[in-house]
Order: sequence, then C-alpha cells, then structure tokens
Amino acid sequence: MASIRRRLPLTALRTFEAAARLQSFKDAAQELGVSATTVSNQIRMLERDWRCLLFVRKTRQVVLTETGQALGQVIAQSFDAIAREIDYHITTTRHSTSMAVGAIFGARWLTPRLQKFRNDLPRIALSLRRGRRITSPTDMPAAIVVDWGTGHWHGLEAEPLLSIRYAPVISPALVASIGGISTPADLSKVSVLHQHDRSEWNAWLAQVGADSVRFPDETIIEDSNIAMQAAIAGQGVALGSFPFVQEEVDAGRLIKPFEDELTPSRLYYVLTRPGARRQPEVKTVCDWLHAEAAEYARLWPYTKAGSATDDSEPSASMLTP
Repeated sequence: MASIRRRLPLTALRTFEAAARLQSFKDAAQELGVSATTVSNQIRMLERDWRCLLFVRKTRQVVLTETGQALGQVIAQSFDAIAREIDYHITTTRHSTSMAVGAIFGARWLTPRLQKFRNDLPRIALSLRRGRRITSPTDMPAAIVVDWGTGHWHGLEAEPLLSIRYAPVISPALVASIGGISTPADLSKVSVLHQHDRSEWNAWLAQVGADSVRFPDETIIEDSNIAMQAAIAGQGVALGSFPFVQEEVDAGRLIKPFEDELTPSRLYYVLTRPGARRQPEVKTVCDWLHAEAAEYARLWPYTKAGSATDDSEPSASMLTP
C-alpha cells in the first residue's frame, strides 16, 4: 500500500481530473492557471509511470480512453469527497440538515435530548419537522426520518434504532372512581382511548387472556401525546408506550395497573435516501441518534432495537406512534 501511495502524484492527478472533466488540455490549463504544455507533460508522466494510455490525442481534441474514463470517475469522486470534508470540518462553521419524527417519539425521546444534541454537535443546525408515515422516497419530508415499521422501505436505507412496549395506563382519579382495578376485566368499567382501530388493544387483551373484555365506549385520538394527556385527565384508559411514558407513571400522573406488556414486531428505524449518509452532516446526525439509542437501551434494556418478540400484525396506530 505504501508503494502504491508513492505512485500517486497529487498535482498530476488534479491536472488529469480537470482535463478529463473538461475534455480539453487547453481548458484544463486555463482552469489551473498553467500552460497547455504543462498539462500535456503531466498527463504523459502519468501514462508513462502507469504504463497505460489515458487520452487519444487528435488534431484539435483529446478523447479519453476506456481506462481514462474509469480513472477519471474515481478521481472525480475522490476529489469531491475531499472537498466535502474540508468544507464541513474547516471552511464552514455551521451546517444544516433536517429531521422528521412522529409525535410521541419527538416529544418523549428527542425533545429532552435537544440540548445534548446542540452540545454534542454545535456545528450542525437541525430543522425538526413533524413526521408522517413513509411508504416511498417521495414521502420523505426531511433528509432524515425516524419512522415506525418492519424495516422494509422500498428505495430507502433503513437502520433499526429502538423498540418500545405497550401497556395500559390510567389516571389515579379514574381508578378511584371505579373502586380500583385488580384484573384486566375491570377495564370494562372505563372508556378506552385509542388510535384508528383497537388492534393493539385486542393483541394486549389476548396476551393476558382477557379477550372477552368490552369497553363501554371509546374515543379515537390520532395524536399519541393527546391520547396520553386525555388519560392523565381521567378521560379513559390508553395503551402507553414504554418507557416513553414511564416518567408520568413515576410521577403518579398515571398508573400502570398491570405488568404485562405487549412488544410489537415493529421498531423505530432511521430512514435516509440512498447515498444521503455520504453527506457529513447527515451521517453525523444518524451516528448521534444511534449512539443515544444505544445509551437509552442500556438504561432501559427492553428498548434495544431488534428485541421485538410479538409477531402479530400491527394496526395503523402501531405504525405511527
């Protein structure tokens, strides 16, 4: 490898890159501020040292050979990568990128970490947007999206981030008003709060052997955070996403009456368009998300991405927590 690097004359390579891109020794010389003879001599030196023909010289033009075309593409990509790194780390003080996240992930996981993000990545200005369900690259509202699914997004790069668990949560006042809760059957005394349909509720009830439970009425709330606020206000029982709502339980604003938890087969994933992570700011933010998720999983072991065990088909609400 060392001997190969000694055979990489950077000045001559820069000259070749310009000539290959412009398809002209004269134009390359003008761009580089040297004579056309200098350009020609440097390219001949490369051809001599590497024992290959890079250009076919004609009367009034030069044409890349097949070898020259292949080498030109590699060198152009390499110089572009070097330029991006210099721009990111040296010449530009701040860079910006965008991220879209769902309601509860944004409020309960990302928002508490925004100051740490600023401290860890002071050179990146983050534009945070409300996420939506992603089904194709055209749905991407930002450079980086944290979405909920199985990991199969056609035309996108997806990396697992973390998982959550579901369990019923209810306000202490509502529990007191019905004389307490001791079994899942007692849930039939209160209204149910859910998103779109009750598939996740049905899965949890089936898991605890309480398929026969019927709620007296229901309220459909699409926003997970609003559903949690309604539960805190005593409007009904909701399925809480743990450990996102653990703080409310620890503070006594909600009660988690049962230890049984439903772990769905879906996870949170980091989505980007193909090749987007070659941009330094996108890669840096993605790496930061994964590092934070790894620390989160260490504190809450059941949140580690890939830990899902339940293979039941999720409802639409399980796809957009």
